[in-house]
Amino acid sequence: MEPAIRVRGLRKTYAGAVAVDGVDLDVGQGEVFALLGPNGAGKTTTVEILEGYRKRDAGEVSVLGVDPAVAVGGHKRARGWRDRVGIVLQGTGEFDELTVGEVVRHFARFYPRPDDPVAVVERVGLKEKADARTHTLSGGQKRRLDVALGIVGRPELLFLDEPTTGFDPEARREFWQLIRDLQAGGTTILLTTHYLEEAEALADRVGVITRGRLIAVDSPARLGHRDTAEATVSWRTPEGALERTRTATPTEVVADLAERYGEVPGLTVTRPTLEDVYLDMIGDAA
Repeated sequence: MEPAIRVRGLRKTYAGAVAVDGVDLDVGQGEVFALLGPNGAGKTTTVEILEGYRKRDAGEVSVLGVDPAVAVGGHKRARGWRDRVGIVLQGTGEFDELTVGEVVRHFARFYPRPDDPVAVVERVGLKEKADARTHTLSGGQKRRLDVALGIVGRPELLFLDEPTTGFDPEARREFWQLIRDLQAGGTTILLTTHYLEEAEALADRVGVITRGRLIAVDSPARLGHRDTAEATVSWRTPEGALERTRTATPTEVVADLAERYGEVPGLTVTRPTLEDVYLDMIGDAA
């Protein structure tokens, strides 16, 4: 099966400064892929090229079987490509005098087979705000409206750029369920986020980009070999002192502690988090 996104040797420079330096990437159909990287790493430029908003200097790019540069140029072979792609930018725009429902209904008219605008408003958690003018929305509610406009066209591929910025923890987890529902319906999703727990909760695979290069791609659980990294075992002695040790065989350490103490007070076993591995990677690259 052809991947939803295929990139080979992607390169982009600005005034001689390299922003994207030979990126190769495949995103499978129906996959949730999270692209991680610090500000200025090249991830926004990469995504904008995939979306057709920015021209590349070199490399091959296929998005849903079409070169985005050809699609933006209006070539007849790419007719209908935009209808198959949903994009949630960091800010879609201002519609101060329109209500939430009016904005979503207006955008639905751009697509040949849109979703029901009323259902979309409810799915993003704005049912109670459907008749509210958009200038009265909070920052998090405006972000939900951005998402509604990105999914109303029933996209095969959805680009999400920092989608939960401004969300409180409860709203963020409600949004995560929306993403899972979209994936279950067959939508491919490319996500950029600074929330590492979001990437871990949603992504089938993550890619780390820094200084224009994609330095690692793997599942969140295996990125940087974190699944086999040494574990840290911590416990408290009968005197209350905190002890800890790093080991490749935590089960043996725990069994030994249980033999010595019975019920081990304050026992914890931890491996590196996704954030730990990510920070190590971008630190090493820098």
